[in-house]
Amino acid sequence: MSSRTPRGDLPGRMLRLLSLLQSRREWSGRELADRLGVTERTLRRDVRRLRELDYPVVGSTGTAGGYRLESGTALPPLLLDDDEAVAVALALATAVPGIEERCAQALAKLTRILPARLRPQLAPTADTVAAVPHRFGAGTDPDVLATLAACCRDAELVTFAYRGRSGSAGLRRVEPHHLVTLRGNWYLIAWEDARADWRTFRLDRVSDPRGTRHRFARRPLPAPDPATFLDRSFARARYRYTARMRVAAPADAVRTRAYTPVLGHVVATGPDRCEVTLSADSLELVVQYVVGVAALGVDCDLDAEPEVRDRLRTLAGRLTALGRNRPD
Repeated sequence: MSSRTPRGDLPGRMLRLLSLLQSRREWSGRELADRLGVTERTLRRDVRRLRELDYPVVGSTGTAGGYRLESGTALPPLLLDDDEAVAVALALATAVPGIEERCAQALAKLTRILPARLRPQLAPTADTVAAVPHRFGAGTDPDVLATLAACCRDAELVTFAYRGRSGSAGLRRVEPHHLVTLRGNWYLIAWEDARADWRTFRLDRVSDPRGTRHRFARRPLPAPDPATFLDRSFARARYRYTARMRVAAPADAVRTRAYTPVLGHVVATGPDRCEVTLSADSLELVVQYVVGVAALGVDCDLDAEPEVRDRLRTLAGRLTALGRNRPD
C-alpha cells in the first residue's frame, strides 16, 4: 500500500491554488492565473488535478464565470495557516456542551500534527481555558450560519426567507455585514435596500439563505463595532413589555456595574442620574433586567405596565419570605 497522501501528491503551486480557493467564495480564471504566475491553460490543468483528488472545484463560464470550491461528498484535506490552526485548536479546547468528546478527539488529532513552531503558542492556553455551559438558541441551523458567514466574507448579496416577531414571513435581499452572537442567539447585521436602512435578523428565524453571486461595496457600519451596533439596535427597539427606570446613579455606572449587560437605552439626565428604558417580548426578561438595575443598591423609580409591576410584587413577596426563613 502506498504511503503517499493527497497533500503529498500536490506540487507547491497547486497547494497555493487550493489555499486561494479556500480563502474566497469565487475567483475568475484570470485572477487565479495572475496570482499563481501561470497561463490559464496551466490553471485548468491544475484544477483538473484537484478534482481528481476529490476537491469539488466548480467552474462556470460567461461574464460572471470563475472557479469556486463547493461542498462535496467527502472531506478532503484542509489547508490552514498558522494563526488559523491555533485558533481552531483553542476553539476545540472550549467545546460547546454536548459535543465535548468529539471536540477532544479532533483536538488530539490536530495537536499531533501541529508543527513544532506552533506548539509554544498553544501550550500556555490549551490547558487553562474552558467553556462556560450555555443554552444556545433553539433552531440555529449550522448551514444557515455557514452560508451567511461566507456571504459576509465575500461581500455577496444574499436572499433568505425571514419570519418576523409577529410571525409574518417574507423574502429578504440584503447586503450582509457581520454575524454576532449574544446570549446564545446568532444575529445578522445587514443593509436592506428595500427599507434603505440597517437591519438586524435573528438566525433562528432565517431559512433557505442563498448567495446571489452579485457583489456589493461595503458600507461603513454606523457604530464603532458590530457588538455596539447590536446593543444600540436592541436599545431602539420596542417590544411587548417596556419598563422605564429613573436611577440615582451615573449612566456609565449603570452600564458597567450591572451583573449582566443592560439591554436597554441608558441616557444620562444629570451628573449622578440617568434613565433606563428596558424592553422585551418576554415578561420574565424585563423583570430580570429591572431587578438587575435595582440590585445596584441605588434609589430608583419605575414606570411600567401593570403586568410588569404585578410580577415584581410577586417576586418581592417571595424574596421577603426567603429572607425570613431560618434553618432549624
